[in-house]
Amino acid sequence: MRRGSVQTGFTLVEVMVALAIVAIALPALVFAYLQYVDSTGYLRDKLLATQVVENKWAEVQLLNAEKNFNLDGEQRGQYELAERTWYWRLKKEKTEVDGFFRYELSVSQAEDDDFPLQTQIFFLRGDVQ
Repeated sequence: MRRGSVQTGFTLVEVMVALAIVAIALPALVFAYLQYVDSTGYLRDKLLATQVVENKWAEVQLLNAEKNFNLDGEQRGQYELAERTWYWRLKKEKTEVDGFFRYELSVSQAEDDDFPLQTQIFFLRGDVQ
């Protein structure tokens, strides 16, 4: 080595410390990214399930406007939206107020799903019998 020349660069220890920091931080970043991707898929499914609920509720309201429509108890069915099959369940219950009924409409991705993606409760006036 000559006198007066200055050596530049990183030492081996500095490079190893930097690599260790990257090796620890990179998996955490990948994990956070994968959680983000999973959550966007869930939000998409939730939005589609909400659209199914709104469409089925519009059908119920139209059928309720007809005089011969009678829905009692529970109904189940399938609905096609966004090239997927959604399973809905509609329950009708009487309320304390005469002529008003409580409807619970649930939508899930599987027929036997105990945890639906979307559940909404509506109240609708029906004919007093």
